Amino acid sequence: MAPTNRSDKLQRLVMLQRHLERMAEFDLAETARQRRELADTIDRVADAMGSAKPLHAMFSGHYASQLGRLAQKDGMLLGLQQVHESRVLKERAKGDRLAEHVKDARADEERAADDEAVFDIIDQRLLLPDSF
Repeated sequence: MAPTNRSDKLQRLVMLQRHLERMAEFDLAETARQRRELADTIDRVADAMGSAKPLHAMFSGHYASQLGRLAQKDGMLLGLQQVHESRVLKERAKGDRLAEHVKDARADEERAADDEAVFDIIDQRLLLPDSF
């Protein structure tokens, strides 16, 4: 059943927004993981370039070009990570604003219910004949 009052509708939006925030956090974590793996690969290639083994010396040109490509990929992943970080912050801010709207809507609904209760008491008092 669909929610009928404003605070319940906003609460559903908050839940959806928090889900979007978790998705953005997952994307950020995945990009950070890829950057860590890439850093390990860069370290291994750099170690191979500096190795004194004759086999590695034969491939030093290949290692240098591979290191350049890896550095370029790291730069791309860094940019992507920054985009994901800003997306996480944006989604979190949206969720926080919606949560504040939920609090305001609940306060308004409680105030309206209290007002309605007062009006009911006044109506009942006016409808009763004076017993005094």
